Amino acid sequence: MSYNTVGIVTGANKGIGLAIVRQLALQYPKSPLSNGSFLIYLTARDQGRGEAAVKDLQQDAQLKQAKALQADGGPSEIKFRALDITDEESVKSFVAHLKQTHSDGINFIINNAGIAMEGFNANVVKTTLHCNYYSTLQTCHSILPLLKPHGRIVNLGSMSGHLSKYSPEIRDRFLASKSEDDVSSIMQDFASAVEAGKEKDAGFPSAAYAVSKAGLIGGSRALARVLKESGSSVLVNSCCPGYVNTDMTKGNGTKTPDEGALTPVLLAIQDIQGRTGEFWQNEKAIEW
Repeated sequence: MSYNTVGIVTGANKGIGLAIVRQLALQYPKSPLSNGSFLIYLTARDQGRGEAAVKDLQQDAQLKQAKALQADGGPSEIKFRALDITDEESVKSFVAHLKQTHSDGINFIINNAGIAMEGFNANVVKTTLHCNYYSTLQTCHSILPLLKPHGRIVNLGSMSGHLSKYSPEIRDRFLASKSEDDVSSIMQDFASAVEAGKEKDAGFPSAAYAVSKAGLIGGSRALARVLKESGSSVLVNSCCPGYVNTDMTKGNGTKTPDEGALTPVLLAIQDIQGRTGEFWQNEKAIEW
């Protein structure tokens, strides 16, 4: 079966990712993107958990009441596909499937996959940056050739990546970054400073997750800039879902996952008037 609209959500078997898939199905019929059938790829590393998440959504009372899914007469279908963004072969396999199955392209990807590790040391920093920064941006580049004109990339950042946490020198470097290489050099300097035990002296917080998300926000801005200058109509934005009650916040969040999903879904399927390269929270662009 061919679909008029195709979207991807990474890290979507639970928490905010799962809520994003639900909100996409609920909001699509009244969105500007609405144009017949809609396929949402719910992706996750673990096949069992991913397939179980799809089954849960197929029985979801909210989706059934809204008649959002095709089984209930709606336009949306949710399919699981394995994707580990930190594994090059997994990404290649996923991209090959998309090329073969959707030769006319896809509409958007929401990069929600990410990790938050306990503790703080050089290994935690290396592992966190690899997933949350380098692998997320590499996934963007792998998917980019498949995006239709006016396609969208949405990267889940965090207010923990806000520049108020850095020295003026590091903040200025982030804001002056024109390319992903510029941002990557900041990430490399952070990792080196942690190795030396001098990250605070270098102007960084002692927080792997926070710096990885600052990098992702900066990398998203840089990618948006390059695409815009090249004449591409693809929009790239990052956002903070808010302090959401999930496993990652150990149940301490103040927002529900569905509330946390609203901004990334807005950036994927609603009218954002061509805005790109911005950082969003609570459904509006904010100062980074």
